[in-house]
Amino acid sequence: MKRQGIREKGFTLIELAIVLVIIGIILGAVLKGQDLIENARHKRFISKQKAWEVAMWTFFDRKGRFAGDDNKNGKIGDGNVKTDLTGANFINQPYEVATGSETNTITLGSYTFYVFFGTDGGNDAGKNIMVICMADDCNTAFDSTQIQYIEALDTSIDGSADGTKGQFRGVNAAGNVTLDEWEAYYSSSPNGDDWTAGTTKAAVYWFDAKK
Repeated sequence: MKRQGIREKGFTLIELAIVLVIIGIILGAVLKGQDLIENARHKRFISKQKAWEVAMWTFFDRKGRFAGDDNKNGKIGDGNVKTDLTGANFINQPYEVATGSETNTITLGSYTFYVFFGTDGGNDAGKNIMVICMADDCNTAFDSTQIQYIEALDTSIDGSADGTKGQFRGVNAAGNVTLDEWEAYYSSSPNGDDWTAGTTKAAVYWFDAKK
C-alpha cells in the first residue's frame, strides 16, 4: 500500500551517468596526483645522486685528487672516501645524519640507497666508478619500485633506461665493499645487465670516463 503524499522516484540514466563521470574525474585526479608524487621522488633521487657526484668533483678541484685517492694517481681506492668527504666541510654535503655519524645514504621515504666510490678493476686500478646499492653490502637486489628510481637516474645520465650499455649500468653480482670507508670496487669491469627487479644488485656509474 502506498503512503499518501510520497513520490517514489529512482535515479535516471542521465543522473547515473553524471555520477559516474564525477567518480571517474576524481579517480583520475587521484591517480595523476600519485604519478606526480612518484615523479617528484624520482627527481629528488636524481638530485641527491648528483650531489654526491658534485661533491667528488668539488673535492678534486680543491685537492687535485679524488676522495679516496691518497697517492694521487687518479684512481679511487688507496685512501678513505668517507674521511676525505666528511672532512671537506662542504656547505651542501651529500651525506646524511649528523656530524660524526655521517652515512653514505640517499633516503627517500621508506627506501634507503647506499652510495660508494671505487674502481672497476680492483683497488688502485681500472676506471673510477660510483656504485649505488640497496644494501650496505651491495648484495641485495632492488625491488620493482627501487628499479623505477634507478631507471629514472639512468635516463637522466644516458638518455634511456638500459642497464646493458652507457655510463650507467646494472650489475647482478655484489662488489667488494668497505662500508666504513664508503668504497666499493669490482675485480673486473662489469659488462652490464638489464634492470630487473629481484636480480639487479647494484647500479654502476662511470662518472669520470666513458665505459
